[in-house]
Amino acid sequence: MTLGLTTRLLHADHFKGVVHGATHEPIHTAVAFGCDAARDLVAVFQGERSGHVYGRQGSPTLAALERKITLLEDGTGTVSFGSGMAAIAGVLLSLLRRGDHVVSSQFLFGNSNSLMQTLDGLGCTVTLVDATDAARVGAAMRPETRLVFTETIANPVTQVADLEGIGRVCAERGVLFVVDNTMTTPYLFHPATVEAGLSINSLTKSISGHGNALGGAVTDTGRYDWTRFPNILDSYKSGPSAGWGLLQVRKKGLRDMGATMSGENAHRIATGAETLALRMDRACDNALRLATWLKAQPGVSKVHYPGLEGHPQHSRAKQLFRQFGALMSFELEARRDVFAFLDALKVVIKSSHLGDNRTLAIPVAQTIFFEMGRARRESMGIAESLIRLSIGIEDHADLQADFATALAATA
Repeated sequence: MTLGLTTRLLHADHFKGVVHGATHEPIHTAVAFGCDAARDLVAVFQGERSGHVYGRQGSPTLAALERKITLLEDGTGTVSFGSGMAAIAGVLLSLLRRGDHVVSSQFLFGNSNSLMQTLDGLGCTVTLVDATDAARVGAAMRPETRLVFTETIANPVTQVADLEGIGRVCAERGVLFVVDNTMTTPYLFHPATVEAGLSINSLTKSISGHGNALGGAVTDTGRYDWTRFPNILDSYKSGPSAGWGLLQVRKKGLRDMGATMSGENAHRIATGAETLALRMDRACDNALRLATWLKAQPGVSKVHYPGLEGHPQHSRAKQLFRQFGALMSFELEARRDVFAFLDALKVVIKSSHLGDNRTLAIPVAQTIFFEMGRARRESMGIAESLIRLSIGIEDHADLQADFATALAATA
């Protein structure tokens, strides 16, 4: 019998078998894990048998969550981290060396962009390009290019990367393609379908959904040939080559940097993931309806949402994704006061988070992209009046009424 995604997520722990017949893997608080025989301990350390040796490298609770993320992504394995940014940093810092080159989308989330600047300062050159055009990505590649990094849907202006085109270019040249899947989630999109070798998710966002746990994950899609990657250390080449990359990420990115997720957060995220499909269906429906309504309102000059037919990459998003996501942004006309409008919202929460069950709003230029400066913001299409929305699962009528009231109050 073939089971659907939500059924498999709900019963993942149960089918594997949990002590005392529990329906969930419990929270394991132990830091140390012992073995009855010394040789067994050595075998676990050397990867010859499964098991846990120290909490910084994982636990049964983290392993249960990692199995669920692997299931969601239809991948071959997952490494969990304490946050989404830790997952991105774990990949970049464990797989790159001084002198390497990275091609990255110029429309990156603010913290990811900041991390790229740090990487550049450590001796890895980063070239930022318009990732909506695969030809520009290919033109930016060099002999020393080791990976290409992009998000599926850019935050906050919702540009959709040419994922298929970039995947083809990377496959032809043997370059690792890394995709941040946070804005779409594995429910809406599988990076494996565009030849991405690694998929990164901020579990803090929609996969958890409840805004009560930090976490991140790196999943190997099984689509990249790690024998083509020159930076794998000899000590991680002892097993099948398919596992080399993720093993190095776990050892050098997680173990050495100590970016471990807590058992409590792993448990919260794992239970939140069970309702991902239900929540995303509702949030995406709310987003499309609200974007369509806002586009027709006086006082709103522009709406950015891939689900709108006028969006530059609407056709691409329709082809790639199950739905158009829950992230959108819009610009008020010049005579409207952004702060007065936001303060007039009563249901919508003014917050910097994303992927919450509750709808959130934030003025972008003055907050999360403030450090970039006006020139850099303009290159990313971020207007000074831009408001980013992360749409939740409220009753749509209540959301629309809240925005209607705020528009009327600032007319």
